[in-house]
Amino acid sequence: MARPGSRSSGRYRYLPFLSAVLSALLAGAGCSGKQPPGYQGYVEGEFVHVSSSEAGRLVRLSVTRGQRVRADTPLFALESINEAAAQRQARQRLSAAEAQLKDLRTGKRPQELDVVRAQLAQAIAEEKKSAADLVRDEAQYKAGGISNARLDETRARAESNAARARELSSQLDVAGLSARDEQIKAQVANAAAARAALEQAEWTLNQKAVAASGAGLVFDTMYREGEWVRAGSPVVRLLPPENIKVRFFVPETLLGTLAIGKDVVLHCDGRPAGIPAKVTYISTESEYTPPIIYSNETRSKLVYMIEARPSADEALELHPGQPVEVKLR
Repeated sequence: MARPGSRSSGRYRYLPFLSAVLSALLAGAGCSGKQPPGYQGYVEGEFVHVSSSEAGRLVRLSVTRGQRVRADTPLFALESINEAAAQRQARQRLSAAEAQLKDLRTGKRPQELDVVRAQLAQAIAEEKKSAADLVRDEAQYKAGGISNARLDETRARAESNAARARELSSQLDVAGLSARDEQIKAQVANAAAARAALEQAEWTLNQKAVAASGAGLVFDTMYREGEWVRAGSPVVRLLPPENIKVRFFVPETLLGTLAIGKDVVLHCDGRPAGIPAKVTYISTESEYTPPIIYSNETRSKLVYMIEARPSADEALELHPGQPVEVKLR
């Protein structure tokens, strides 16, 4: 029997520990054989940079970082004094052009027509009187009661009154007509140009107040109220849930088993259950192990980048830069 403190007794003292380690390794090997392999990845967001096509001073920032907004939620507003004045001016020009077009189409006013009718009635009365005078003077001339000059004067007055009556009758007919076709066409074009100018002014004014095109997270705000914003410069960075994706890398030997639409499961800290997702992109170019995901096992192997997207509801729990583990189904 070995004495205490001998070499053989020390060897036997470590047997329980080695047995426990061996049991743990065998158990781990048994579990790893049943579970699908996991691949390290990270969350990435495709941001929407919301800006205005017009420049101006930022007078109202309606959202804050970290706020979730719905579609049509007001985001920010720029100073719009000049644009509002231009819109009013364009609206007044359109009203003037349409009124002038209406006037050309309707002819003279009823009061103006009444004046022409009265003048025509007076001219007809004078025509009748001068015609009667001509008949009387012709009889007097034949009887030798008046001279030839007197008869010529009466005849000229009768012809003049008849011509005046015809003139006023024609004026009355013309007064009831609209303007000439070419004038109306020209005014129609002027009214259309004024309407287009109004639409442009309204569009420019609407660009000074910007709302969210869809639901999402306000990831960041780039300006403060009172600052000058250049045209096209982003003011708010939105992250819609459908724009959240996961990038992970798989070895070349596994590439043939993947296809667009394949189901995967995402695992992250703080959530026991996995998040379902679908493969949406498979890189066509190989690369070495990316420096962001470093491991001794894969540093010398070629890998392919894969992108997967969860549903919009599930994506709300993921954040850009967050590490995840992806398991294939």
